[in-house]
Amino acid sequence: MSGILVVGGGIAGQSVCERVRERDPRVPLALLCKEPELPYDRVALSHLLAGETTRAELQLRPHEWYADHDVDVRLGAAVAALDLDDGVCTLADGATLAFERVVLCTGSDPLLPPLSGIDLPGVLAFRAPGDCDAIAARARTARQAVVIGGGLLGLEAARGIAGLGCPVTVVHLVERLMERQLDDGAAALLLDAMRELDVEVRLETQTAALVGEEAVSGLLLADGSLLPADLVVVSIGIRPQVALARDAGLAVERGIVVDDAMAASHPRALAVGECAQHRGVVYGLVAPIHEQAAVAAQTLTGGAGAYAGSVHAAKLKVMGVDLVAVGDASGAREVVAADAASRTYRKLVVDADRRAAGAILLGDTRGHELLLEQVRRRESVEDLLGLLAQASEASAADLPDTAQVCNCNGVCKGEIVGAIRAQGLGSTQEVVAVTRAGSGCGSCKGLVRELLALERGGAGEEPAYLCPCRKQTREQLAALVRERELESVSELTAACGAGRECGACKPGLAYLVSQVQESRHREERHARFINDRVHANIQSDGSFSVVPRIRGGVTTPDELRRIADVAERHDVRMVKITGGQRIDLLGIRKEALPRVWEELGMPSGHAYAKAVRTVKTCVGTDFCRFGLGDAIAVGIELERRMEGLYTPHKVKSAVTGCPRNCAEAYVKDIGLVAIEGGWELYVGGAAGANVRRGDLLDTVADDEAAIRLALAFLQHYREQAEYLERTYTWVERVGIEAVRAVVLDPARQAELLERYAIAKAAADPDPWLERRSPVHPKQFAELDSEPQPLTPIDVVLEAAR
Repeated sequence: MSGILVVGGGIAGQSVCERVRERDPRVPLALLCKEPELPYDRVALSHLLAGETTRAELQLRPHEWYADHDVDVRLGAAVAALDLDDGVCTLADGATLAFERVVLCTGSDPLLPPLSGIDLPGVLAFRAPGDCDAIAARARTARQAVVIGGGLLGLEAARGIAGLGCPVTVVHLVERLMERQLDDGAAALLLDAMRELDVEVRLETQTAALVGEEAVSGLLLADGSLLPADLVVVSIGIRPQVALARDAGLAVERGIVVDDAMAASHPRALAVGECAQHRGVVYGLVAPIHEQAAVAAQTLTGGAGAYAGSVHAAKLKVMGVDLVAVGDASGAREVVAADAASRTYRKLVVDADRRAAGAILLGDTRGHELLLEQVRRRESVEDLLGLLAQASEASAADLPDTAQVCNCNGVCKGEIVGAIRAQGLGSTQEVVAVTRAGSGCGSCKGLVRELLALERGGAGEEPAYLCPCRKQTREQLAALVRERELESVSELTAACGAGRECGACKPGLAYLVSQVQESRHREERHARFINDRVHANIQSDGSFSVVPRIRGGVTTPDELRRIADVAERHDVRMVKITGGQRIDLLGIRKEALPRVWEELGMPSGHAYAKAVRTVKTCVGTDFCRFGLGDAIAVGIELERRMEGLYTPHKVKSAVTGCPRNCAEAYVKDIGLVAIEGGWELYVGGAAGANVRRGDLLDTVADDEAAIRLALAFLQHYREQAEYLERTYTWVERVGIEAVRAVVLDPARQAELLERYAIAKAAADPDPWLERRSPVHPKQFAELDSEPQPLTPIDVVLEAAR
């Protein structure tokens, strides 16, 4: 290769590659990733720590994207040296690469204070997915955690630890939290909010040393007191990674010195992101990365872009706390609108020339995009209170095209509107997939939706695409699978490109292929969610829950003894009776799953999957004096015939022996209710955030007819619903009459049941048997000997196997 070499597989490196490819699809382009995984979203690390996402879901692009865009991506490729004069890069393994231009996107390391005990076990940074794994693993057993640093990342780490059930205290050196972004008033409100989230805070507290023998046991404070802690997370800032640049002879101060073209001191070299220093400033936020990458791409492809610096804009990603801080926290003139009762604080700052200089919005962040744009452009402001009020009422129409809507991916209003117009985008899902706006923390999705509605003149959104990047519907993709007899997701993506841009639709493609091929497909685990890869439900702390199949909610003393023995033997943290009349074992480590399943000797309850879950029953005619139908026998038989099948979304069912509805059949996806002389079948019920009584599908005379009708409805739903569409949404969308027209027609019902029988026969009734023959050697392994709560191998490495 002799083209552009990008060193560093983070957000900066990925952004440079994407911007270069937008301008030049042919220039040779290589991306070197030091880590053994593709670029991932560091912005979402707090969500990873809180268990709200998985490592695989942090991945910015699927591996196919790099092949499709002719980017030579290399994983685990550490750079040992750069010869800028000759244009040669030497890797740690001795291999060499030639280049014309090199872009250093080496990022930063966490700043660790030179304290005694800083290297003790249990002292961790918060900077990478591996850190989240280690923090979560430690938090499971820690009695007390301490976070050193009350800045943005420190508070996100503290809230994540508190969410794992571990008591946590933030120790901060100065007199207020987030002192670089907040003034005293906002910081005081934030302090109260964090304490309400079970995060203790100690301000003006200096750590003198970390103490402990085999592991950390506490903090020795400057006042001589001891603060106990068996988990310490350090989050006091970053240190740009500049060693490679310095060794190559580039000008380095705090970061790699660059000019307005993002060019370093050698004509071959550029730098972007947290390793770069522009006009004396190193930016530690994500939005400037995208702005720098756009200019760097112009420089690399013959353009003449100029980077003038970025406005510091911070957004706290802690559930229950809405905070946006832009620019300066204080200035020549300020106006504040605060309400202590509602915990809202809105402040606008202007400089001596009455130009917008900063804003703080806490509790009520409406209009922050407008204020950010005002500050970025240094607009003249005569009426401060008027602008603050205007921002609180600002709509998408009020924003200029240059207003940044998505800070995570650096997407402005003009780009979103342009994509909607140029590509005819008709759903929020498409806009997110095409522009990447909203694909990070997700907080801007409401504004993206508003912009779409504005461009569509208020018209409703178009039906969702299964693959929004390629505008491919479920029907189109299903037809392709049938026509070409495709048997795997890989074959489907190769045939039409679905899933190759962002990869978000791959689990949907996996379901589609299995459904169309009636379970006679080639399973590829890299296309499945983490839960489906290990057949257990991942929890907020990275452990897993195990729910064995208990058909109809009926168990035996022997099964209960085995469950109790397993719970004691594996120190299961909680044994919970579920709403579906099953038993959930919570807090099981990934590596212990095969042993737990073997010792239980019970089949999987599929509680983790988009699949048939439970059939809840009442005691029916066996014991109840009001029973009209044998709910136990019918429920157990229905569950036996349905179990093991994947569906567009989870399916919960119930059989109740009389209209008193003890099994809550009216609000299930499929509900059978015994009446005098037969059964009523209800479908599309819901009992979650939105309660919906199911629609009466039909009344039948006997048990077998009721079961067959339920199976016919289930197969119709499997074939026609969109992926992730629950039965109640689907029934409302298509109408109960349309459903009846299909499943009550004798000929069509027989066809549905025939296809159902084929799929059921080919389905895996008990995936827990993989304990005896894993799909690959590390399917249930932790990353290393230290317990790691989340999957160690991402989508790309699983695909490589």
